[in-house]
Amino acid sequence: MLDVLGLTELQERVYRQLVAMPSGTATQLAEGLRVDLGELRLTLDSLESQGLVARSVATRDHFIASPPELALGSLIAERQQDIRKAELELCTLTELFREAATGRVNLDVIDVVHGPQAVAQHFAQLQRGAKRSVWAMVKPDVLVVDAEANIDEAAALARGTNYRVIIESKAFNRPGYAQRVAATAASGEEVRVADSLPVRMVIADGELALLPLQSESAAHDEVGALLLRPSGLLDAMCALFEATWQRAQPTYLPADQRPQRSELDEVDQHLLVLLRAGLTDKAIAGQLGMSLRTVQRRLQLLMGKAGVTTRFQLGVEVAGRGWV
Repeated sequence: MLDVLGLTELQERVYRQLVAMPSGTATQLAEGLRVDLGELRLTLDSLESQGLVARSVATRDHFIASPPELALGSLIAERQQDIRKAELELCTLTELFREAATGRVNLDVIDVVHGPQAVAQHFAQLQRGAKRSVWAMVKPDVLVVDAEANIDEAAALARGTNYRVIIESKAFNRPGYAQRVAATAASGEEVRVADSLPVRMVIADGELALLPLQSESAAHDEVGALLLRPSGLLDAMCALFEATWQRAQPTYLPADQRPQRSELDEVDQHLLVLLRAGLTDKAIAGQLGMSLRTVQRRLQLLMGKAGVTTRFQLGVEVAGRGWV
């Protein structure tokens, strides 16, 4: 955890060990932490040079930890100062970029990114740099980055970035996909489902967009993408997303928008969410790990519970009763 302050794993372990004891020798620490004594001595020397530990006045071969609020506080202050310098440099570079942009031709609002690795890198950078929002359209097949490998999404959600994601319904044919979507929704992501999507893309803060250069059938080594900067074309992509979002069906709501209490058990709630998303009975059965007959039987029971005879009526009742 203290690696953000520039400490190695062993430095952190040694410092934590000393914090929890009055003092200790290098031998005691090496035995307690089960590390090589020579490596431990080098680590103590480095911690001493950073002011994190000091030698005991009474016994020179004993080490004591410096008070955390003093030792770590100074390291935090240094990092904060470095961040402020980086922010100032960012402002300077941004201004230079804007000044240079005034002399560009219109085609310079588009950058072409070649290769799966470069596309994946830009995809990650868009999410890491997003300050307010990330909008995405997700197609069924995996082009570059699988949902499970998208660690930047969780980090962005954790720092408060608003995510709105539209998923093409066929994506739910992949085993376990619904569970992953439910997990991201629980973290605050807003998710909707559409029968089909015109394109896959991701938009960060309404200022940058990334969308495929090739068709869906392109070979993997031919993967490329267009990076759109502020322009009429980017405005059109934002408008396309908004229009598609309005037509798409809500699925798993963020935790703060879900009903506090429901008359239904978790399985039936999950079933109704997938039904509202437009999945077929067969696709629902695959996501819930049950037979097609079981799904249909549970739907019949739900219609009986709601006092209706058609699925359309069931959808109306589900919304009115706040079941999901």
